[in-house]
Amino acid sequence: MSASDFRKLAVRRAFEHAATTYDAAARVQREAAQSLAAFASEFPPLAPPRFVLDAGCGTGYALPELRSRFPHARLLALDFSTAMLARATRDFPAAPLCADIERLPLADGCVDLYWSSLALQWCDPAAALAEVARVLTPGGVAWIATLGPYTLTELRTAFAAVDDDVHVIDFSSPSFWQAACRDAGLVVEAHGGDARYDFGPDLRALLGNIKAIGARTVGEKRRRRTLGKQGWQTLQAAYEAFRRPDGLLPATYDLILLALRKPA
Repeated sequence: MSASDFRKLAVRRAFEHAATTYDAAARVQREAAQSLAAFASEFPPLAPPRFVLDAGCGTGYALPELRSRFPHARLLALDFSTAMLARATRDFPAAPLCADIERLPLADGCVDLYWSSLALQWCDPAAALAEVARVLTPGGVAWIATLGPYTLTELRTAFAAVDDDVHVIDFSSPSFWQAACRDAGLVVEAHGGDARYDFGPDLRALLGNIKAIGARTVGEKRRRRTLGKQGWQTLQAAYEAFRRPDGLLPATYDLILLALRKPA
């Protein structure tokens, strides 16, 4: 198994396990979808879309919004976690498809509108965006929310006081994403973003939320040994530097928003 395949398997397993806990912990993820919807309103498709794809639909939070905006479109909910996909389509009339965003089992030029909220950060950007460009119709639109390099910056900083292992995946910058979109042949009509925050009374609660949404560290360099009592105490002490005046600990999510169009 290649390193890429191993990473994908680990991510899939994490989200399979998180399907039942995701919704209760996914406040930031819901806010990201809402931000993407508001941002996307300024960059509508040229014509009513016939085929709308929610790529990385998770438990389906965005599906009602997409159905409300495009009531006559065929709506496809895609995720590579079967458990997430089952929850997304259990009570909502969307066609389910269990597949990899980097290898969409769809024909060229068949999607009029591509939506993806907080999924592409788990992917190879070049591979995922090449698929966006391939499946979009000429003139088709893509609305994407992903995460930037300041995501979980508090956790990354606190872990640096413990060891040199990788505990938080690398997130790409807005300029990187814009360049990758252009390299894929997509026009960047607009970009934006802001910081969103999760909060907890203590570090254990924050890490519990991260685990509950399936965002576990994966990759060849992830830590393979337990943290230990001393390591945990060091981590807690380092994270305390970020405690807010209201007594809560924050976890930053650096939101990147993209409005793209495939040239006609």
